[in-house]
Amino acid sequence: MSNLEVGIVGLPNVGKSTLFNAITKAGAEAANYPFCTIEPNVGVVDVPDERLKVLHEMYNSKKTTPASVSFVDIAGLVKGASHGEGLGNKFLSHIRQVDAVAHVVRCFESGDITHVEGSVDPIRDIEIINTELCLADLETVEKRLDRVVRTAKSGSKEARAEEAVLEKVKSVIEDAVPARQAGLNEDELALIKDLNLLTLKPTLYVANVGEDEAATADTENKYVAKVKEYAAKENAVVVTISAKVESEIAELDEDEAKEFLADLGLDESGLNKLIKAAFRLLGLMTFLTAGEDECRAWTIKIGTKAPQAAGKIHSDIERGFIRAEIVSYDDLVAAGSVAVAREKGQVRVEGKDYVMQDGDVTHFRFNV
Repeated sequence: MSNLEVGIVGLPNVGKSTLFNAITKAGAEAANYPFCTIEPNVGVVDVPDERLKVLHEMYNSKKTTPASVSFVDIAGLVKGASHGEGLGNKFLSHIRQVDAVAHVVRCFESGDITHVEGSVDPIRDIEIINTELCLADLETVEKRLDRVVRTAKSGSKEARAEEAVLEKVKSVIEDAVPARQAGLNEDELALIKDLNLLTLKPTLYVANVGEDEAATADTENKYVAKVKEYAAKENAVVVTISAKVESEIAELDEDEAKEFLADLGLDESGLNKLIKAAFRLLGLMTFLTAGEDECRAWTIKIGTKAPQAAGKIHSDIERGFIRAEIVSYDDLVAAGSVAVAREKGQVRVEGKDYVMQDGDVTHFRFNV
């Protein structure tokens, strides 16, 4: 599966590029003025997974290959972006190309870092971005509606169905509410998939807090509390992070980073939480294979059944008949075995079709 991309968006000077630098250690320019980022920077980062270390030690593997996800640092949007303000049209096109969105909002006070709106108010900032994305989507929807309405008058059932969906979306985004909150079912989403609407993209919120709040902001920062309340209305995830702290951690080796986190009172970096949350936001998960040659995390869609997951491996490594010993997700202890046969490209699993999801089977150990 090719890498899917998560776009990092937000107003200028909220910490997007600093966060991106920490995630990818790619050195994208970060400065205290609007539109520092114009062309999007792209970085690929490994998905943290402690199970890989366990398996590597169990099998003494020669190679370990983690799953990965791509992050795209997109320049800050401003009011009027949907009408071209601040190079808005160009930036909106960059958002249209990603698969999901990490929306960074500033949740810290600082006299040293300029805020384009003059004060810290994360909900206002979120709504500025959402409004611009909704306005851009409204233009797209109205153009399609003009064409679909004419086709529907000729008696096309498909056109009438699409018209109903477009009207449903239009009624939501006209109120600056993202289309993902329109309650569309799978059939309705399929009818407008090719529109690639900005506000239909899966979204999580990143609450960027001050250095001295890295360990306490989740429960004590009033701005973070407001972002969580807002996100709950659309069942969105909020990851609290100090981009400044994470940029410092990114410069340390593994042992130094652990010691630094311990001094801050943290058991895991905010970046690790963000990367994992972004991976899930894309609808992805991993299952693991291990052996002397390689320990590997394979990327699959959430809900993929074991036969299809096994087929993915075989399509890549072109092996014949194998046995797969299933190891549980939680504690990596053997839970039984099934025979897997591959004939003419077909994979058959004798017994239960295991669904790949948290708490279920996610690790196959192959014995050729």
